Amino acid sequence: MPGYVFRDGQPIPDSDPKSQPDGGQLGTSSTDMTRVSTSTSSAMNTPTSSAADGDHPTDSHALANADHDHKGAAQVNEHDTIKNLGWNHHPNDVPDLVGGLDNEDLWTLIRRFNKQMYHVKATTAPLLGGLDLNIADEDEFSPDKLRANVERLYMTVIIGLMGFGKHIARLRSWREPRRTGAFAAAYAVAWIFNLLVPTFLTTVIVLIVYPPSRPFLFPPAPLALVDSNTGGVQSPKAGVLGSHDSATGAPEKHKGEAVEQEASNFVSGIGSIALSSATGKHEQGDPDSDPLNKSVPDPTRLAMAGADAKASAQGGTPNEQHDKTKQPMEDAMWGKMRPVMHIIGDISDGWERFANALSPTAPFPKEKPRLTLAAVLAPALAVSLITTSAMFMKMAQLGVGVGFFSDPLVWRGLDWLNKNYPDWQKLLQIRNSILKGVPTNAQLTITLFRIGEANKAPLPPPPSSDQPPPNKPKSLNGDDIALDASHEEIQAAIHEDPTEKEAAEVAAATTVGAEEKPKHRHGARILGFFKGTTATGVETKLGVDKVRAKVGSTTAKNHLGVLPKEEERVPTGPVDFKGRYKGHKGWVNISTAAQVPCVSWSKAASDGTGGAVEDSIDRHEKHVAFKVPIQEIQELKKVGGLGWKAKIVVGWATGKTVADGLEIVDKEGNTWKLTAIQDRDELFNRLIAIGGQKWESW
Repeated sequence: MPGYVFRDGQPIPDSDPKSQPDGGQLGTSSTDMTRVSTSTSSAMNTPTSSAADGDHPTDSHALANADHDHKGAAQVNEHDTIKNLGWNHHPNDVPDLVGGLDNEDLWTLIRRFNKQMYHVKATTAPLLGGLDLNIADEDEFSPDKLRANVERLYMTVIIGLMGFGKHIARLRSWREPRRTGAFAAAYAVAWIFNLLVPTFLTTVIVLIVYPPSRPFLFPPAPLALVDSNTGGVQSPKAGVLGSHDSATGAPEKHKGEAVEQEASNFVSGIGSIALSSATGKHEQGDPDSDPLNKSVPDPTRLAMAGADAKASAQGGTPNEQHDKTKQPMEDAMWGKMRPVMHIIGDISDGWERFANALSPTAPFPKEKPRLTLAAVLAPALAVSLITTSAMFMKMAQLGVGVGFFSDPLVWRGLDWLNKNYPDWQKLLQIRNSILKGVPTNAQLTITLFRIGEANKAPLPPPPSSDQPPPNKPKSLNGDDIALDASHEEIQAAIHEDPTEKEAAEVAAATTVGAEEKPKHRHGARILGFFKGTTATGVETKLGVDKVRAKVGSTTAKNHLGVLPKEEERVPTGPVDFKGRYKGHKGWVNISTAAQVPCVSWSKAASDGTGGAVEDSIDRHEKHVAFKVPIQEIQELKKVGGLGWKAKIVVGWATGKTVADGLEIVDKEGNTWKLTAIQDRDELFNRLIAIGGQKWESW
């Protein structure tokens, strides 16, 4: 059962020996490898104490160390050692982790955080909004980042707009006559007395300030259950209502997974650039040298190759010698993808901030964001009460004239602002003004991580399972849904139609029977031959890497263990994580027992794996290759175990999961590269949550 504790290492000496770049030789003692000074430790912001001057670097750090009214298991500090609250346990055995937040909602946030975060750097720049983990202006473009941003756009903005559209369809359909009649009567009265704008603004303010008004005016219903054309009940596209917040209603194993899968499929169906995104092209995270990756053709060139082939068939000459616009246009389009990616990310960030302002999640304040939004609308409401339609038109016409003819004055004003207030544009951004202190989902998630670390209770990772989701409807009380349909009609809609199910089974059996006919087996045999040959080639290449690693090849060492066997997987975390350093098997250890939290790598685990607890701690310290104070970490970067093209081939040919790596860079520029980490995302999340750094997402 979860709740037991780990010893996470011995105190670190306060001496300050000289460090060796990249960790020195394996087997060096921890005393020789630790680069810690007493001056650094005295000013360090540890998980259980604030900085020396009593201030916190961000609002997120302050909230993590605050005393919360409603506490979950991760908000209670009962031990001086790390608590295991359910790592590698069944979800039913995990206690409520954060007060006011369901575990399923927490795990949804963590899953999406893991997809969004690739690379973070510590920054010393002032935070105008009070929260760190903002996207850096110099963030580089990669198709995999574009994919993550478009998926987030779908899960936030597009799903939200679909819900809004279906609410409008329900109102217009008159299938809920009392509600539609009340809206129509209010509109008519407001129109008669020329109060349409004040009525609209008053309604919006009420919805913002008084949350119970939202389900009263707009009763919720599963998204897939509402027909967007008629506003009535429909059978979900998935055939069964297995999820409430997805467009298809597809079944899911855990809350939010159906929407995430929809978002992935949404991205996979977009044009040439989305083809790059769907294949996960992220060259910034590729290993420095990967011969297997270089030998694989680039699948993102297929779209261009297809267009060239069509042009050739029609008598054209698409090669670069004849078409001088080809390369410049391609470079220009890819160059524009970076600002497009930033715009998509900013739209998603803004939507998440508004959502978190309207429905805040603990420990962030609940009333302040709503009152701020209402205060912004209050002057507009007051003006609308004394402004007639004619006055409004006059002011609009005046604004058009001033904007058109005052260009010299506008530019002089902008020059004055740029000279006297260089950051005035950033101050006007909603994240630094009306939504100041309101987090995005990523900022909310890192705050929750910091809460767990502050109380020696790291949040366990989302549960995973190899089993498919059950093909049955999610629990739903039809009487509580304000749709013009009986309980029987709703139940018939959310359950799979037995007739359709039988027809699908017959079709599947027919398809299988057809595939078994000799005339259709040749293609499958050819494909199987190439797949088997490719799998053999991959295994051979990795086998050669083992030999090359023994003679000192750094690239080959980084490939060792990237395709772990199922029997090699063991439960890891929250203290020790299985991973390799310079090709050697070992464990990454996070020690927070001392005054200065550190991350280290050793051939032996420290929490009892492979021996008694006391013995394993001594063995871990004896075989430490490097030890880095977490507060000294300047940069954390997720790197692939293989290149992105090689991952595609390996995934297709072998069906195995590639174990990825992590690069750690300290403030002096020393880099430690860990490879074949079993739970890389969980290690990354702990490292960014423990220290007092202000992070930027790159």
